[in-house]
Parts: sequence; C-alpha cells; structure tokens
Amino acid sequence: MSLIEAIVLGIVQGLTEFLPVSSSGHLELTKTILGDSSVPEESLLMTVVLHAATALSTIVIFRKDIAELLGGLFQFKNNEQFQYSLKIVISMIPAALVGVLLEDEIEQLFGGQILLVGVMLLVTGTLLFLADRAKNTSKNVSLPNALVIGISQAIAILPGISRSGATISTSVLLGIDRQKAARFSFLMVVPLILGKMAKDLASGDLMESQTETSLLVVGFIAAFIAGLLACQWMIGLVRKSQLKYFSYYCYVVGIAAIIYTLV
Repeated sequence: MSLIEAIVLGIVQGLTEFLPVSSSGHLELTKTILGDSSVPEESLLMTVVLHAATALSTIVIFRKDIAELLGGLFQFKNNEQFQYSLKIVISMIPAALVGVLLEDEIEQLFGGQILLVGVMLLVTGTLLFLADRAKNTSKNVSLPNALVIGISQAIAILPGISRSGATISTSVLLGIDRQKAARFSFLMVVPLILGKMAKDLASGDLMESQTETSLLVVGFIAAFIAGLLACQWMIGLVRKSQLKYFSYYCYVVGIAAIIYTLV
C-alpha cells in the first residue's frame, strides 16, 4: 500500500461511515471496476486504525452529548441519561447478534456480489427518498423504536445498504425528529465500532499485520478529518430534508451495477 492509497482509503472510510451511500457496497464496486489486484487489500491493523479514526470523529462532534450521558450515568439513577444509554444498548443487540452468529455467512456476501450491491443500493435509495418526504415531528426515540432502529442497523451489514442511511431513514419514518434521529444514529454506532476494535485486538491477528506506521498515521488523519466533515454535513442534510439527493445517487449507481452484471 502506498501513501496515496492510504490517504484515499482514509478519506473513503471517513466519508462513507457517515454519508448514506454504503461504504461496503462502494468497496465491492471499486474492486470489480478496477480489478481485485488494483485495490490494495487493507490489513486488519489498518482497518482497526481507520475505525478508531471515525469513532474519534464522532466523539469529537458529539463530545457535549457524550459528556452529558456519562455524567448522568455516574449519578447511578434512573434518569434521562440512563434511559438514553439503555436505548443505545438495545439498538446494539441485533447487529451484535448477527455479527457473532452469522460471521461466516456475512463474509460470503463480500466477494464481487455486484448484483446484490446494486439491488441493495436501490433499497437504500428508496429508504432515503421516503424519509425525505416524511413529516417533521418533535418525537423522541423510545425503547421500542431503539430496537427497530437496531434491526435496521443489523440489516445494513448487507453490502449496498447504508448503515447511516438505514438507521436515520428508519428513525424518521417512525416519526422521530430528524435531528434527534441523526444524533441517535451516530451515537449508537460508537460502541459497536469500539467493540469490533476490541474483538480484533483480542484476536491476536494484529501481530501478523505488516503495515508501516507512516501509512497508519496518514490513514488515521485522513479518516478523522473526512469523518468530521461528513458527520457535520450529514446532520445538516437530515435537518434540511436533503437526503433525496443521495437517494438519486444510490438509484443511478444501483441501476448501473445491475446493468453491469446483466450485460
């Protein structure tokens, strides 16, 4: 992996972690268009570093919210902060179960499954389009809502389904306030990212990684900066009901991917 490739990888990770276009789907499309040998295989260590960068960018953007949640939790009371944290925990359960119980089956979906990516991008586009047309409300996330949103996050493991797009769209379609939907979507993924990082670190496979420190550093910086920009941009887009533009993009890319597999 070259320095430029590490930077590009970091930027792509930072942007697609937050923008509703499916990072996994775009990676599969890129591999097919350029050829597997043209796209450097990112090491496990690089994966952990880039995930750490996007998690840190989320923490920076929502630092006040996270500090308030932690402060409320340390009061050891059934307060608003405890209830919100409980909703985040509930939202994590479906994705955690799918990741643990169906790990091998999930891996088989990532290997040039372009038709699947194309169809799932159409699903993502439809979710975004419908969410954009939903009425504005001031409703908060409830415990049942958290579980439904968590299920949408688990489904978003499929290549072509955007995690942020699926969770935010599901929230808005459930009648949740747009800004609150974006806030919950980004906060709920932080524990999952940290959990995945812990799992990778505990596996011992990182000892086999040979990625140079300089590549890790530039990749981290690129992902962190791109994540900061994409996260703030996405919050504004959701609030202004501008998700439809990403739905059009998903439709175009999805149809192109389907045509590519059929021609």
